[in-house]
Amino acid sequence: MSQTYVLTLSCPDKAGIVHAVSGHLLGWGGNIEEAAQYNDTHTGLFFMRVQFSCGSTGMDAMRESLATFTPAWNMQAALFEKAHRMPTILMVSKQGHCLNDLLFRWKSGLLDIDLRGIISNHRDFYQLAASYNVPFHYVPVTKETKAVAEAKQLAIIEEAGAELVVLARYMQVLSDAMCRALNGKAINIHHSFLPSFKGARPYYQAHDRGVKLIGATAHYVTADLDEGPIIEQDVARVDHGMSVEAFTAIGQDTESQVLARAVKWHSEHRVLLDGHRTVVFR
Repeated sequence: MSQTYVLTLSCPDKAGIVHAVSGHLLGWGGNIEEAAQYNDTHTGLFFMRVQFSCGSTGMDAMRESLATFTPAWNMQAALFEKAHRMPTILMVSKQGHCLNDLLFRWKSGLLDIDLRGIISNHRDFYQLAASYNVPFHYVPVTKETKAVAEAKQLAIIEEAGAELVVLARYMQVLSDAMCRALNGKAINIHHSFLPSFKGARPYYQAHDRGVKLIGATAHYVTADLDEGPIIEQDVARVDHGMSVEAFTAIGQDTESQVLARAVKWHSEHRVLLDGHRTVVFR
């Protein structure tokens, strides 16, 4: 019975890569269903994502074969079963718009994730979690207990087998140690005013300054606050006739959509790192 797989890869660009990869997949009995590629002329790197079906070769055999294929191309490659839903933990504080949106999309089958729990430093959304039958972990955080709290959070993440952690408006700055522990598998969302409107109530600050565009940015978490590789961004137009409440509603809706797209693309293995940037095969 045929199954569908996703192969992602990056390597120094040179002639023959696509031909070699296609031939290798054919050797497995694979049939390419979707393919995308990108050559970064600034770094000289080549990126590719291939979705293919195969019924004659198993995952273990393909991975062993891949390990013998990649060294000649100095290639970094990863192989995934498309049907595998990525185990995911959501983290949230007191703003629930992104959490609510992700829960609905997950329950509706619109995201390829296996939601295994919600971690929060407040109790506000335990009833929302219960309505979706998702485990809710209350882990309070203070300046004095931050290290202990993060150790508990990481233990929950590890026990859940999470391959993705989504900061759905989790309003605590993660320590360098936690950022390193979550390297490459944590996505954050923030308003795109940074660094112009830092701190509390950014939409109130934007309204007060009379901005004409508001937006949101989803990015990978790094120790450099809000400076990780960007996955997705979007903006919405606003004007002088809108109230600050309207600004906030539009901004939160934009945040929810941007974060959902980033989670979807990451869980479908469509995002490849290119230094401090990302290549996104949408």
